[in-house]
Amino acid sequence: MQLSRRVMSIQPSPTLALNAKADALRAQGVDIVNFGAGQPDFPTPKHICEAAKKAIDDGFTRYTPVPGTPELKQAVIDKFKRDNGLDYAMDQVMINVGGKHSSYLIMQALLDEGDEVIVPAPYWVSYPPMVILAGGKPVIVPTKLENGFKLQLADLQKAVSDKTKAIFINSPSNPTGGVYSEAELRPLAEFCASKGVLIISDEMYEPILFDGRTFTATASLSPEVYANTVTLNGVSKAYAMTGWRIGYMGGPAELIKACSKIQSQSTSNPTSIAQKAAEEALNGPQEFVAERNQSFERRRDLIMDLISELPGVTCYRPEGSFYAFPSFKAYYGKKFEGKQITGSQDLADYLLDNASVAAVPGIAFGEDDCIRFSFAISDEQIKQGMASVKAALAKLT
Repeated sequence: MQLSRRVMSIQPSPTLALNAKADALRAQGVDIVNFGAGQPDFPTPKHICEAAKKAIDDGFTRYTPVPGTPELKQAVIDKFKRDNGLDYAMDQVMINVGGKHSSYLIMQALLDEGDEVIVPAPYWVSYPPMVILAGGKPVIVPTKLENGFKLQLADLQKAVSDKTKAIFINSPSNPTGGVYSEAELRPLAEFCASKGVLIISDEMYEPILFDGRTFTATASLSPEVYANTVTLNGVSKAYAMTGWRIGYMGGPAELIKACSKIQSQSTSNPTSIAQKAAEEALNGPQEFVAERNQSFERRRDLIMDLISELPGVTCYRPEGSFYAFPSFKAYYGKKFEGKQITGSQDLADYLLDNASVAAVPGIAFGEDDCIRFSFAISDEQIKQGMASVKAALAKLT
């Protein structure tokens, strides 16, 4: 069988692959501390689960409209207005099979062969493959730790060409935990609007902010930026609903219509029952979101204290999301039992094999100096895992 060049040019999701390997080791009785999980460790709130149960009892188990139920679309419209000051009409929003699906649909709807999409690095692992699968070219633009891993206007201006169709902006960031302030975001957004470069604003971690920060939605910056932005969000991270697979987007009606056309020929509609649960998530009580953020902030402080005890390791202090992205480049070139550590993949493998710690190598995010640690795990696991990392690093010579 001859498979397509596109599928042969990408790799499976490294974060999902790592979780599968960690789960397999755990099933064999190995006590694994998994820093790789990109999902909250809290259960889905009870009132959301009850809404799903009611949907089943009510027989709400058939097809729904392709872009989502009117009720959930209205909940999304209300959320955008309430939290972000954004006004969207029904034909400007749609519901997707998870946030990843939203990005994938946009790439399929937007790109022709050879079109370019700017991807600031470090990036979420799926951005470049989704561009490639649509026949496009990801243009990777490195960022620097001293700038909080945030894209600078001068670097953006150099990267834009006559083939540039779009740019991914992710704030709060996976993997760095960086959060763009309004002042940092505005020049980037205004430049993109002036050039007609569509901004794909991935705001999945919107409510997970630390140190009293406030969130700036890209599309809220000006009418011109609003018209040039598609906003992606979902219920996965805020409501601990990763497995329910409900994402949503708001943006230009023409783009939403195109994405809906593709969805009609691929997944049809998102799961009916999950849509009812998501409707309750967006419309129901929100107090628990802030309560959980307090736990994430405490864990952020804990893991940063423990990272600071690792000799030679530096780390940007996360401002949001639930990831730390420390640099381990001081350990590259060192050896254990004759095997040399040449980069983040080698070090991540070493930590899994010798410290029973799972973490995602930074090369998967376009930054080989670093390794991503999720602190969406218990305080006890963070302490145990970082102690094991410290002991394992001490064995390298």
